[in-house]
Amino acid sequence: MPPSSSHRPRKKRKAEISSSSSNGTVSYDANTKREKPAFPLVAFFWPARGTSISQWILLPCILMVVGLFRWCTGIWPYSGFRKPPMHGDFEAQRHWMELTTNLPLTHWYFHNLEWWGLDYPPLTAYHSWLLGKVGALIRPEWFALYLSRGMDDLDLKVFMRATVIISEYLVYIPAVIICVRHFAKLYHINSWESSIALTAILMQPATILIDHGHFQYNTVMLGFVVATISSMLAGRALWSCVFFVGALGFKQMALFYAPAVAAYLAGVCLFPRVNPLRFLGIATVTIASFGILYLPLLLGTTYDTYRNVPLSSDVVKPALLSAFPFEIKEKTWYYPYLLQLAQSTHRIFPFARGLFEDKVANVWCAVHSSGVHKLHQYSSTLLSRAALALTLASIAPPCVILFLRPKRRLTPLAFAATAWGFFLCSYQVHEKNILLPLLPMTLLLASDGGMNPAIRAWVGYANLLGCWTMFPLLARDELRIPYVVLTLLWSYLVGLPPCSFSLYFGQVSGDSLHWSTKLLHLVTYLAMLVWHGVELFMRPPSDKPDLWVVANVCIGAAGFGICYLWCLWRLLEDSGLLVDLGLVKKSSTDAEKKKQ
Repeated sequence: MPPSSSHRPRKKRKAEISSSSSNGTVSYDANTKREKPAFPLVAFFWPARGTSISQWILLPCILMVVGLFRWCTGIWPYSGFRKPPMHGDFEAQRHWMELTTNLPLTHWYFHNLEWWGLDYPPLTAYHSWLLGKVGALIRPEWFALYLSRGMDDLDLKVFMRATVIISEYLVYIPAVIICVRHFAKLYHINSWESSIALTAILMQPATILIDHGHFQYNTVMLGFVVATISSMLAGRALWSCVFFVGALGFKQMALFYAPAVAAYLAGVCLFPRVNPLRFLGIATVTIASFGILYLPLLLGTTYDTYRNVPLSSDVVKPALLSAFPFEIKEKTWYYPYLLQLAQSTHRIFPFARGLFEDKVANVWCAVHSSGVHKLHQYSSTLLSRAALALTLASIAPPCVILFLRPKRRLTPLAFAATAWGFFLCSYQVHEKNILLPLLPMTLLLASDGGMNPAIRAWVGYANLLGCWTMFPLLARDELRIPYVVLTLLWSYLVGLPPCSFSLYFGQVSGDSLHWSTKLLHLVTYLAMLVWHGVELFMRPPSDKPDLWVVANVCIGAAGFGICYLWCLWRLLEDSGLLVDLGLVKKSSTDAEKKKQ
């Protein structure tokens, strides 16, 4: 007989898909007495239910489908297409590539600020430098300094669109996949339902329309934010610091999440017991991450100083240099470094631009544009202070809750509520900033009960309203058809109006919606449809040419305010503070939630 081996053959894993669902993907048909898909997206995955189909088969199929929609969106025009003199965001991103690849590093934040001067943090500059180097290998004239402005070459468009997709597939999509798996592990959700949630998140229309239609690289920053949330779900606080510094280093818009990140990290250092070593580790890793982020900029400054590369004679030095309590002389060894840090900070925070540039669905623009109260009569200093005060008032409640209850499961709601507060109340908000509160809200689809009506309806409401408020921007970019196709497709897949009203009138599984929620959502959807009809067939009055846009702003701001309140209430409810205060009776699930 052959000698016995200590190796035991690996047991085959049984299918992870149970015959029932607790996450809102399956409903029960009373007539046939059989289970059926709760909404159309589930139907596409129905053949894989209860089978042992490997994720190595299912996941590539998902990635190919979502990639196809991204590439098809990219076929359409982009921001600034054949629109001189500034040519829009596409030209800004292309210009940063030519700027970083053709000029010394010390000139990056100073060069020709009137023509799309670099105003994003260093990681964006490094990203532009890398893409510009690759593009110059293909066709150098795409990034010839001063000679390629406003270029609308078709091959250049293909290259630039490809860089958005590649960047997204290297950062954002892996982060979302891992985050959804952490949700599945935390809430014991099977892989079949996680795949459905993953597809719904990756098909989010707002992100596709802005990055692959309008043209941006927001998904790089959003990918780092998802990685931050994912690390928190996995209990890896130090990694969350690294990833969030990456998000801040790519786009300053990530500051929308900074108070929630700080509240969570401070909370885990103090509750349930004080942990000074964890605090020291978080502080050390954060400082080291910022040091690594700025290291190439500082090394480049050292190299240019050694070569004695001068700045242009017409350079205006940043006002921040005069804010130091001591005089800084140009002959000191540290002056070039302070100059670069001060200029990059000055460029990143545009306080000189005013409270808002374009019409955006937040509190300030709604109040001003609607005529309730004109804000231009106040100084920019007073308006910035008012914006700061109102922003702090709106973000304080979710941050306090997360600080007192630093639970992993609360992070998406806290991130969403904080981002909503920033979007509605802060200074210099753009239409595209709506992607920041929409991201953590959309991630709720992968959480416990995330596709039940109680959550799916609100996530869908926020996403469709967000896309609708961006319509004036997308219409200017000639993206009406991608807007219609992607928003209607997503509403169909997730079972939302105007494609389906089963969430509000049909027999659905999971938590039912309150009548007030149904009324609010349906009235808003009706207003959105009526607005589109009016905008399409009627011209605004000659004395009020922005009337339809103002209506869009006011309705959107009201809806977003309600989304903020919903996120805040859910956060307060799920935190258990209401139970501890005796305001709500303790349920059977509270003990289980306290463990997470």
